[in-house]
Amino acid sequence: MDVKLIPLEETDLEMVRQWRNLPEVSEYMYTDANITEEEQKKWYTRVKNDPTQTYWIIEYNETKLGLVSIYNIKQNFKHCSWAFYLGNTEVRGAGIGSKVEYTILNHVFEVMNFHKLMCEVFTFNEKVIQMHKKFGFKEEGLYREHILKNGIYHDVAALALLKNEWNSVKDQIKESIYNRD
Repeated sequence: MDVKLIPLEETDLEMVRQWRNLPEVSEYMYTDANITEEEQKKWYTRVKNDPTQTYWIIEYNETKLGLVSIYNIKQNFKHCSWAFYLGNTEVRGAGIGSKVEYTILNHVFEVMNFHKLMCEVFTFNEKVIQMHKKFGFKEEGLYREHILKNGIYHDVAALALLKNEWNSVKDQIKESIYNRD
């Protein structure tokens, strides 16, 4: 079964805010303060008409599970960055993250026809770094003491995937992901 990416709507904001404020989600995000309703609404007002970013709700089996985004969209360079999280933490380890990643990679490389997709991950988040590498992402850099979070500076891994690299592994990855169902 496929994941569905549904455009983020204002009616989703409280659900997304609750997900974002979960300790098991926020520990991997750059911000460390609890997000208020007012902050969430201001964020949505800022991003909803910004052509350099797009947000979707992740849906699987008719259940909303998380949020995925592409951002820093550079049409002239044919590259962008992406991030996601599963707010429903009960489904972690069930292969949903891999399905989300496969869906976004297809969107960026097939629908948008971009050349490169990038992401940043805290170096302490080894599981996500390894998941990206299974999809063909390569580490392109290390941002040392890049993000101050809860009073501590953290290193961030910079990863990227090129369209030709994706094309060489996508069929094999699709088979491995969807043969689990």
